[in-house]
Amino acid sequence: MNGADGEELDSAALGPPALEWKFSQVFGERTAGEEVQEVDIISAIEFDKTGDHLATGDRGGRVVLFERTDVKESQHGGNRRDLEMMDYPIRHPEFRYKTEFQSHEPEFDYLKSLEIEEKINKIRWCQTANGALFLLSTNDKTIKFWKVQEKKIKKISDMNVDPSKLAGNHTVASSSVTSNPKLHLANGGSPDRFYNHLSNDLSFPPGGISSLRLPVVTCSETSLVARCRRVYAHAHDYHINSISNNSDGETFISSDDLRINLWNLQISNQSFNIVDVKPTNMEDLTEVITSAEFHPSHCNMLAYSSSKGSIRLVDLRQSALCDSHSKLFEEQEAPGSRSFFTEIIASISDIKFAKDGRYILSRDYMTLKLWDVNMDAGPIATFQVHEHLRPKLCDLYENDSIFDKFECCLSGDGHRVATGSYNNMFRVFCCAPGSTEATSLEASKNPMRRQVQNPSRPSRSLSSSITRVVRRGAETPGVDTNGNSFDSTTKLLHLAWHPSENSIACAAANSLYMYYA
Repeated sequence: MNGADGEELDSAALGPPALEWKFSQVFGERTAGEEVQEVDIISAIEFDKTGDHLATGDRGGRVVLFERTDVKESQHGGNRRDLEMMDYPIRHPEFRYKTEFQSHEPEFDYLKSLEIEEKINKIRWCQTANGALFLLSTNDKTIKFWKVQEKKIKKISDMNVDPSKLAGNHTVASSSVTSNPKLHLANGGSPDRFYNHLSNDLSFPPGGISSLRLPVVTCSETSLVARCRRVYAHAHDYHINSISNNSDGETFISSDDLRINLWNLQISNQSFNIVDVKPTNMEDLTEVITSAEFHPSHCNMLAYSSSKGSIRLVDLRQSALCDSHSKLFEEQEAPGSRSFFTEIIASISDIKFAKDGRYILSRDYMTLKLWDVNMDAGPIATFQVHEHLRPKLCDLYENDSIFDKFECCLSGDGHRVATGSYNNMFRVFCCAPGSTEATSLEASKNPMRRQVQNPSRPSRSLSSSITRVVRRGAETPGVDTNGNSFDSTTKLLHLAWHPSENSIACAAANSLYMYYA
């Protein structure tokens, strides 16, 4: 995997040094026994490309923005690389609340008798311009394009005449003479008589009114304003599970269970259907699309995953309708390993391209898999996330936890991957060959519980032709790594890795936790 220095992962004789993860900060921490409101549960997290802004979406349809405060290029001039070479002390990443806005409202589809939740499914940052922030947010049916900008609040000051100096002066408002000469003349008056009467009744003191001032508009303070620039609606019959920006800065895709549509950011009333897996007869349906993402640098390539555990790479140059994939990535099933839960746990809930576009990370229910886009025979590495839950699959199926959709993320240098689990835990793995680094952390501000280093078994080769690595943390079946009983109701589904630093933002219910290394 290409790192920051351009060297490939395969050429690294030794992996990067192990990271020591530390708790940084938390937003929305609950007090003991406090009940969490459903609308406050975080449902999406996304860093922008610079890492200086972070956005979260919740089930109540709100988008909350945070901005970084520990490093400000504008304070010292130059970029962050220049600052690191100087003597400025750079602390761990710190963010502060910036603003929030209501992105989506609950709706009702009267034609289908269907309630449409306001829950934010995905957030994606777009290119900034003129100091304004742009982002896309979507619920199950509608995508919205938002512009967040600082606006100066204009106020009117120096209002006209001082009331204390109005006494005795005749003004137009106090005049009993009509200001309509036609109406006056219609009542039998002559023009001369009208204007003489008007001039006598509206007399001003000699020298005029000294206290008369013109109103002045002043800008005393600024305020962040979020404006919905465009609404992309009525293009999906099924629930939208993904949106992804293209590297061209002009287009994006949206994906539901059976179709992927291509949009232009400037055109909201039409989209192009580029992938359609809907069969002629719905009874023949065997798999659905679960996630889709554009290649980070090639604007003609995208990948999408399916409920059967496969990933398809699509080249938009081949045809207008990309039903035929250019590459298919799937792992062959081991003989005799099939069970009732095999297909369910094989479903991929999330995929992410590495920053260089060479690798794809996928998350199914039990594992993380790392794929090389040049090798479609199987994953080059497999990481077991919570293998101790395999004996509990029946219970997880009964309470629907087996259908939980965990997200995954990669570090900016491509050396590490991360994903969430239950008991508000998330796991970080090193991708370097031979590395056994596997860290479990709990989303908690309690320093005694925030980090657990797991002893890991040595990696073992599954194939001589392809380097497939399986790493398991030494968890005890039935309990988490802290010895606590397993709780399927506390789950960490959403997390994001800072694009250029070892910093992770993750969501546990309504709380946003930040960790750094």
